[in-house]
Amino acid sequence: MIYLQLFWVYFKIGLFGFGGGYAMLSLIQHEVVEKHQWITDAQFTDIVAISQMTPGPVGINSATYIGYIVSGNSVWGSAIATFAVCLPSFVLMLLVSRMVLKYKENRWVNAIFTGLRPAIVGLIAAAALSLMNGQNFPDIKSIIMCAAAFVAVKFLKIHPILMIVIAGVIGFFFFKPVQPVSEPIVEVVRSFHFGLEGLG
Repeated sequence: MIYLQLFWVYFKIGLFGFGGGYAMLSLIQHEVVEKHQWITDAQFTDIVAISQMTPGPVGINSATYIGYIVSGNSVWGSAIATFAVCLPSFVLMLLVSRMVLKYKENRWVNAIFTGLRPAIVGLIAAAALSLMNGQNFPDIKSIIMCAAAFVAVKFLKIHPILMIVIAGVIGFFFFKPVQPVSEPIVEVVRSFHFGLEGLG
């Protein structure tokens, strides 16, 4: 039953998640945190962080990790969620790509994309605002770090990957756990790795 739910939820996310991974985040959070309550806000934030640090689109990476956790540490849960979130894009791109290339100079097609662009920015902003909660900003240090990261990337042009490494180092040395974590994300990643080895 959980596999069917995972497939349907991530199929919807893949079908309506216009704008790529970042725009998908608010939709993913609504489905898996608010509606189905499969994971907590804190777990969702950890998964987004891991998805940012691993290769691949954030939407697909988060589907892999969430599918694994929700299905009881099953690699099949990861596979189903990942397949479901990719399926609509794959099918639609096959059907639409030729038409878009043919009519890309059409004024009606241009008008549609002109309307989509600000909506995508709004979806990304909604995802960012939804992560601004007490679990992600427990003290003044985290607020200062967020502001510093924004300034460093936006104005000082520090590469985002370097910023992630710097933030990780700062977090390792200067931040202490606010509350005990029942299942640290490191353990989830480690058990996921062993699960993949078991398939080989």
